[in-house]
Amino acid sequence: RKPGTATAALVHWRSFLPGPPMTLDGGLPVTADGAGVPTVAERSGGGCGPRVAPEVVVERDGGSGAGVTILAMERDGGVGAGVAPTAAESEGGGGRSCGEQCVIRVAEESCCARCVCVGPNPMMARYVYALIFLVTNLLAWTVRDYGHSALGELRRLRGCQGARYCLGAEGVLRISLGCFLFFFVMFLSTMKTRKVHDCRNSWHSEWWPVKIVLWMALTAVPFFAPSPLIQLYGKVAHFGAGAFLVIQLISVTRFITWLNDCCRSELNLKRCHMQVLVVSIVTYVGSILGIVLMYVWYAPTSACKLNILFITVTLVLVQLMTFVSVNSKVKAGYLAPGLMGIYIVFLCWSAIRSEPHTEICNRKAEVATSADWLNIASFVIAVIVVVAATFSTGIDSKCIQFKSAETESEDDDIPYGFGFFHFVFAMGAMYFAMLFIGWNAHQEMEKWTIDVGWASTWVRVGNEWLAAITYIWMIVAPIVWKRRQVGSSSACA
Repeated sequence: RKPGTATAALVHWRSFLPGPPMTLDGGLPVTADGAGVPTVAERSGGGCGPRVAPEVVVERDGGSGAGVTILAMERDGGVGAGVAPTAAESEGGGGRSCGEQCVIRVAEESCCARCVCVGPNPMMARYVYALIFLVTNLLAWTVRDYGHSALGELRRLRGCQGARYCLGAEGVLRISLGCFLFFFVMFLSTMKTRKVHDCRNSWHSEWWPVKIVLWMALTAVPFFAPSPLIQLYGKVAHFGAGAFLVIQLISVTRFITWLNDCCRSELNLKRCHMQVLVVSIVTYVGSILGIVLMYVWYAPTSACKLNILFITVTLVLVQLMTFVSVNSKVKAGYLAPGLMGIYIVFLCWSAIRSEPHTEICNRKAEVATSADWLNIASFVIAVIVVVAATFSTGIDSKCIQFKSAETESEDDDIPYGFGFFHFVFAMGAMYFAMLFIGWNAHQEMEKWTIDVGWASTWVRVGNEWLAAITYIWMIVAPIVWKRRQVGSSSACA
């Protein structure tokens, strides 16, 4: 490569930028014609020396201007082994916008160049939203367990005929309402975003000081709302929390069926046959073992009829899912029903654990109450699980798409659906409120407890039964639709 070629490249790209001429560390301006610009060899004292020039950061603001591609200098294994400049995205809608930064690094140890651009990072942004959601959960718990005296200072919060526990429940609902409003605003402002160069990508992935202030303001506003409005939100939150459970259930079920199809594909069937067989056996045996332990722990006598009913129905559902999966017409294998069996056994266990601690059949709950450290550990794990479940469901924007329409993704597509992500977190705000108040704003919750009460128990049981029905339908539906299509074709013929 001829001396001065790299600098000429910088001069070429500088011509696309408005404003005064850009200068390097030598003080000489970079102009369109290259006048007065020293070559790399001249600036380093001859040859490609080890010294590195300071960085120059060029930031483009606004979405209407033309995009700019800036080249950066770096060593690439020898003189002349560089990357030639690419065409600038100065025309059309493919340019970079919305605050994307391009960094120029002029390294004098080589005469080679490549593009180094720093823009919005939606993959990192999702973790920040999860952190905000976690902080909101902890704030709601603090208000519920330790906020009675503080909430009592606000006369407008006194409701439920002066009962102290209602202040804690209302506090949780107010925190939940603020979190819901924040994520719902984000949902409205980012829905239908498709491309990474869309300005809404910058709003989703950046502007954190503004969004933190917005979150704090929306969290504080519900504390000045009248009590009847908060009670109304509590009733609406039942439906929002139910919608969140349904979305989460569909997401888990689709993931299990996808994993099963992937392992049974022609590419992986021979290579992973042994691993799939072992995992299937372990999950199936684990499901049966979990059911036996629940009989021992939560149905010690025949008087525990309700627990016996829950556990027996779970056993029937595990066997039914296995029978349908291995049917000669379905041929779904053993892996999917094994994983689903573990999942619904866990849901059954969660339902029984949600029974009030005063129940004589819930002996394990009495042990957890007597051991403070165990109760606290269970609470912390439960909160982390709620946040993790909301996060994993939010990034799975295809979980509610039942049609398997394959569409090719392009390089400039967003990595996940921003609108769906914020919608799931908005529903998750209602869900964690229901967990902290036991799905009932008029019951007293003990400290360091979550999702306890008969309402919580029946919600968990209904979720378990719905999960089994959803899985069976998802593996049977293709056969049913195929028969209908064949029947309609025959009728038309």
